[in-house]
Amino acid sequence: MRVINFNAGPAGLPLPALERARDELLDFQGSGMSIMEHSHRGKEYDAVHQETIARLERLLGLPKTHTVLFSTGGASMQFALIPTNFLHAGTSADYVLTGGWSEKALDEAKVLGQTRVAASTRNPDGRYTRVPTQAEVTFDPKAAYVHTTSNNTLFGTQFHSFLDTGAVPHVCDMSSDFLWKPIDCAKFDLIYAGAQKNLGPSGVVVIVAKKAFLESARKDIPKVFRYQTHAEANSLYNTPPTLAIYLVRNVLTWMEGQGGLPAMERRNRAKADALYGCLDSLAGFYSAPVEKASRSTMNVVFRLPSEALEEQFVAEAKKAGMVGLKGHRLTGGLRVSTYNAVSEADVQTLVGFMKSFAKSKG
Repeated sequence: MRVINFNAGPAGLPLPALERARDELLDFQGSGMSIMEHSHRGKEYDAVHQETIARLERLLGLPKTHTVLFSTGGASMQFALIPTNFLHAGTSADYVLTGGWSEKALDEAKVLGQTRVAASTRNPDGRYTRVPTQAEVTFDPKAAYVHTTSNNTLFGTQFHSFLDTGAVPHVCDMSSDFLWKPIDCAKFDLIYAGAQKNLGPSGVVVIVAKKAFLESARKDIPKVFRYQTHAEANSLYNTPPTLAIYLVRNVLTWMEGQGGLPAMERRNRAKADALYGCLDSLAGFYSAPVEKASRSTMNVVFRLPSEALEEQFVAEAKKAGMVGLKGHRLTGGLRVSTYNAVSEADVQTLVGFMKSFAKSKG
């Protein structure tokens, strides 16, 4: 029996996407072998590759000014590749700090050039409980780019209105909330997202970039590190992670069948409302540390009166068929990741458990 999976990533995948992979694993479309055995130059895989891009473009309503890329190395490698490509000599990049991953992105950029913190909501204790408002951010108008993180898995905060960076190129790490709702990609010069949260397995990163921004990148770096190289080769410059991209295709197919990004948004808002409603109604037992205006729809974090009770909560939830509820090792507490594949029924099951646990232990 499958468990209810609230892991923060790698996270659960929609069952239809997995069932399709199971059915095609040994023999892909009558070819006599698995998709992972096909050449990335062959017509069988190429059809999957092109379909994945086309489905993503449709879901996003992607303008012709932008292109889709696939990369490896996770979002962490993009932390280094972005300044490698766009932090030209004599320029500086702005970073908005809203959590641990944005800090790591800044650290990589510091190795490669000049950086500047445009805003930070880090508390004296090292935690983040909100994202900054537009008025709190000061951008350098000459910055090579501004880097933001749309959602923060560790601390459970999220931008619900994206920052306006003006004429400065906007680069955004959307690893943990990409495709949770419709977005206007035209407002961004580069979006990157590790697939293992909302759109597939680990092993591939999806990048959506403005073509003109890619063309502005440095040319004095190795070809394999240039985004433009991969754009010109349609992400086939070297062997891509074919199985991971195939699974992304399966997930995107499921999303379209569910009604696309408007449907994902309705589901995700309903799940978040149910969880935060439960937490707020039982505030004497559960505590939610994130300011309400910054609460994440993807990663709901909370604490119990003691660490012993938190450990008991995780153990009893597991016995009840729910996993992935322990908070990040750096933050402690509990965390519910409600990515697209998590159903409203899954969340209602957890809410019922939370109410019963509070009643018996409170």
